[in-house]
Amino acid sequence: MTAQAIDTAKVEQFVMHALGELGATLNSALVVIGDRLGLYRAMSGAGPMSPAELAESTGTNERYVREWLNAQAAGGYVTYDPDEQRYALPPEHAVALADETSPAFLPGAFQLMAAAVRDEPRITEAFRSGAGVGWHEHSHGVFEGCERFFRPGYQANLVESWIPSLGGVESKLRAGARVADVGCGHGASTLIMAEAFPEATFTGFDYHDASIAAATERARAAGLGDRVRFEVAAGDTYPGAGYDLVTTFDCLHDMGDPVGAARHVLDTLAPDGTWLIVEPFANDRVEDNLNPVGRIYYGASTLLCTPASRSQDVGLALGAQAGEQRLRDVVTAGGFSCFRRATETPFNLVLEARP
Repeated sequence: MTAQAIDTAKVEQFVMHALGELGATLNSALVVIGDRLGLYRAMSGAGPMSPAELAESTGTNERYVREWLNAQAAGGYVTYDPDEQRYALPPEHAVALADETSPAFLPGAFQLMAAAVRDEPRITEAFRSGAGVGWHEHSHGVFEGCERFFRPGYQANLVESWIPSLGGVESKLRAGARVADVGCGHGASTLIMAEAFPEATFTGFDYHDASIAAATERARAAGLGDRVRFEVAAGDTYPGAGYDLVTTFDCLHDMGDPVGAARHVLDTLAPDGTWLIVEPFANDRVEDNLNPVGRIYYGASTLLCTPASRSQDVGLALGAQAGEQRLRDVVTAGGFSCFRRATETPFNLVLEARP
């Protein structure tokens, strides 16, 4: 084999790139800490602060806070005034780091990714064996972080644009439709719809019993228990029939047998019913997904989505970057005759399927 000439400038360039990755890896935990301890929220709108002032306002230790602030300043998350030795959270950054109602809110994503990384030893072993790692086998940070990651996008888009993009669905919901939200997790999507459409009734299904317990408590706390209930059931076996709307939010690709799930959705829909499928945005060709969004989704798919699918029967493992054509193939193989892209965001494909 002929030895390849090494361009040392390219080596140095890559090493510097990788050093940035090391800092980003560590920062995921620092963002979780800042979120959990209320450091970002305390800095939001407060103007320049000293480490001691931030520590006092959050009940934390000044020495730890000072080191955290320096790391945040080095990463560009906060600004630093060397003359005053004070730190500030720019208002534009506060929108993404301190306001959980903002569609740009990010700490939930960091919580999810940091928790997923902790399971690296199990995923490494799965690479060797080909076996799966079930969603339920991860830590609580994955479940809570996932809900906090996706909820801002659902709040911003679900009622305002996604449902209106479906033919005739909004009017059915206002008139009192029956809805099954399959793979509902902690119930964020279910509760957002229930609050917006008080005449409709909703049942959320998820195979993970701890998530169903959390969703049930949230429905009770929101005063929606009379119209919303949650049950433990998988995507290809959930009960009921004659649903006007079935929804699957960011979960079809996680299922072991998505074609079987599609068949079951078809069996449980009313003759004029609609299946709303929301999936991570992806183009059909790998080369068109080699960008920051695709990188996140491919990484999450390696650690979470592909192992989850392979832990189930069939184990098709669509992956989080399946793309519209592969999703179309799954849905039509399940018996649906109508399939279209209803709308999209930079992070979501919003698809409509009908019998």
